[in-house]
Amino acid sequence: MPSDRGPGALTLSRRAALGQLVAAAGVATFGAGVGRAQSAAAPIGDASRLVDLGMELDPQQRAAGVAFVDGHATLDTHCHPGRFFLKDLPYQTPTTRAFGEPFEDRAVAELGAGRVSGVLIAAVADMRLLEMTATGGLHAAGEFPPGAAYADYRRQLAELKSLVAHHALAKGLNPSDIDSAHRQHFTSAVFAVEGVDFIEDRFDRVQQAFRDGVRAITVVHYHVNQIGDIQTEAPVHGGLTPLGRSIIGEMNRAGILVDLAHATFAVTKDVIEVSTKPVMISHTNLSTPTASHPRLISTEHAKLVAAAGGIIGSWPSGIGQSTFSDYIDSIQRLVDAVGVDHTAIGTDMDANYRPVLRSYLDWSLIPAALLARGMHHAEVAKIMGGNFQRVFQASLSRTPR
Repeated sequence: MPSDRGPGALTLSRRAALGQLVAAAGVATFGAGVGRAQSAAAPIGDASRLVDLGMELDPQQRAAGVAFVDGHATLDTHCHPGRFFLKDLPYQTPTTRAFGEPFEDRAVAELGAGRVSGVLIAAVADMRLLEMTATGGLHAAGEFPPGAAYADYRRQLAELKSLVAHHALAKGLNPSDIDSAHRQHFTSAVFAVEGVDFIEDRFDRVQQAFRDGVRAITVVHYHVNQIGDIQTEAPVHGGLTPLGRSIIGEMNRAGILVDLAHATFAVTKDVIEVSTKPVMISHTNLSTPTASHPRLISTEHAKLVAAAGGIIGSWPSGIGQSTFSDYIDSIQRLVDAVGVDHTAIGTDMDANYRPVLRSYLDWSLIPAALLARGMHHAEVAKIMGGNFQRVFQASLSRTPR
């Protein structure tokens, strides 16, 4: 957090940032099949930025959503604001070119204007390996040259630190930082990494990552790495590898939260058997009779995570969802399956697939819709941040679950 900026100065800077957004002509969103310009001139909560709201929210209900995020610390368990991971690339691939130019300034301004208290900002460990598939998904092609994974981690970490040093973002090293950021009208940046590839077989890099400020690692992404199998490729390891078991143990000891997004059911089961701390799946949804995809999980999969004290972040992607209302249905489906104490919000903002929520300017629509559907304030508070805060604290604790 910049030492020369108090709460009043930040409030002013956020208003100025929002003014700049209003002056902007168009805001493009990346995603397969998504490229329609969206106007930043629309007021906060305006449904025109969404693919389709798909439900009615009157002005009073929308205002209740804004009041909610003003009164509660709210958090996104997985995002890539402004595609910061593209900054200062020492390489270019067809995929990095398809993502376009990074836009951190606008993304940070939208976080502030949307009143988001905290975000887990994820570096992409296997970025240089990713290729687009014919269906618009991602696939890791090839393997890392020696030292390349760690070098890319250092590059992206430097950009994460720059986001905090040069923007109106606060540090996010523990739950208290998030609560403090909320009180002072900041957004807290919790550093995360999507993929353990950079660790290789160097256990000391786990502790180093913690010292770097990393507080969560998604153990696998699109590259079948040294930990285990991924949802979108045929199994190679049959679950968690012996090296993977050791890395999970190091993450537990270091205080780094284990994220099992992209991991197979077998990997999830093995991790939960060895982890001494609750885990999370930062961004996914439940499969349904009409929506099945490798990136979605079964009710059994979700209940396994919940039974170990963990959380699942509901994901506003275009997989099985075409409207914002569909997304609210997905959140409620998770609550029905695993309980309100194990449900969270994980948007994958700025690198999502056909998103049905495209901007943090619309963040308050989530609590607005949940409240409008009949949820109590206390329940919504758990989903919007409280559940993550509990798991975050547990990951830092020396007491196992």
